[in-house]
Amino acid sequence: MSDTPFGFGLPPEEPDNGDEGKKGGQGGQGGPANPFGFGSGLPGGADNPFAAMFGSMNPNDLGAAFQQLGQMLSYEGGPVNWDMAKDIARQTVAQGTADGTKDTSVGIAERSAVEEAVRLADHWLDGVTSLPSGATTAVAWSRAEWVEATLPVWKELVDPVAERVGAAMGNVLPEEMQAMAGPLLGMMRSMGGAMFGQQIGQAVGVLAGEVVGSTDIGLPLGPAGKAALLPLNIEGFGKDLGVPPDEVRLYLALREAAHTRLFAHVPWLRSHLFGAVEGYARGIKVDTSKLEDVVGQLDPSNPEQLQEALQGGMFQPQDTPEQKAALARLETALALVEGWVDAVVHEAAKPRLGSADAMRETMRRRRASGGPAEQTFATLIGLELRPRRLRDASRLWASLTDARGVDGRDGLWEHPDMLPTASDLDDPDGFVHREQLDFSEIDKMLGEAAEQQGKGTTERDDEGDEKK
Repeated sequence: MSDTPFGFGLPPEEPDNGDEGKKGGQGGQGGPANPFGFGSGLPGGADNPFAAMFGSMNPNDLGAAFQQLGQMLSYEGGPVNWDMAKDIARQTVAQGTADGTKDTSVGIAERSAVEEAVRLADHWLDGVTSLPSGATTAVAWSRAEWVEATLPVWKELVDPVAERVGAAMGNVLPEEMQAMAGPLLGMMRSMGGAMFGQQIGQAVGVLAGEVVGSTDIGLPLGPAGKAALLPLNIEGFGKDLGVPPDEVRLYLALREAAHTRLFAHVPWLRSHLFGAVEGYARGIKVDTSKLEDVVGQLDPSNPEQLQEALQGGMFQPQDTPEQKAALARLETALALVEGWVDAVVHEAAKPRLGSADAMRETMRRRRASGGPAEQTFATLIGLELRPRRLRDASRLWASLTDARGVDGRDGLWEHPDMLPTASDLDDPDGFVHREQLDFSEIDKMLGEAAEQQGKGTTERDDEGDEKK
């Protein structure tokens, strides 16, 4: 697990000169190694989020700076200023990626190519999984469109974390002093919402330059029923692979369509994953002693003061049994999702694409070298998706296909208690040949019992009406 989950700690050390001594980067992704950390990596090379808004803070800029500060302090919404997050994400996208690639609108030809790739991918998947297509539409997004479409899900993921941290700000003073300090605490909550908005917006903007679809992080970030690909990022992804662009697009369409099927037809899966994130957030503890010092010394005209305190490690989540259990559930579930997609896609692509093996290994190495999924989860909730678990899960799903067939393999998604556990990934053969409970019969019995109970209630109501 990451030493500084949620990014609330010291930012990674940045290289002093270009490519020399890249101490903070991971995998050459071009974005900050700690996108949610309160430190560098912001638009314009700023060292803190306020410099990104206030400029160089010379006397000529002070008026605009305090106007911006006033807007920040007037924010009265939730724990994250999502309007600010959206603006920062769009600004980051507009600046382009580290390799100089600028966002562009998606043309008609690109949209047609994506639609055709998803249609063909769905046709191929029909033969290797019993889950029907989950994509009612196929869309091609620009990076800016990806930001707009995924922000609602980021809000659902991040708000529980930010809410917990924000609640700590209201508990740093004795109760008898909290009423007197109301305006100050309100100001701190507004500033905290702005800081979260700055950092999340920056992280989402960086991710928009890397992701190739709506399911790169193993969660359904886009609207239900939409299989989405980003043509510009797909082009960058395949540039040095030596694989025809059409094959790259089709392979990534297979992955997107497979994810879409799984989340569309396993209704409990999404809430299971998001619930694990929320469960971890509920266990966060905050070092209130540092926060108390800040409250006592805060200068309202110096917003960078709170920024410096945040860099000092004010918010350090503490490992608790509940948090560890939540992370274990999430890590295992994500490994099973990614392993199933990996196995199913390879089964569909291997007979048809000469580059199937190379593309599969490229995706796995992308995970291992710290792609967007690993970086985002490691900094957001301290979770690192280990490639070993993904490979183990993929092997287990492949073994299940051989032993039980496609229907037997996919039938395990009917109920969460039927899925392999973390220990099963260590012993896949033991799980494959173990007798499985049939939860469909139990669900049927429970449904019939509920129906009979409902009929009984209706009959008693009818009798009561007749007596009246």
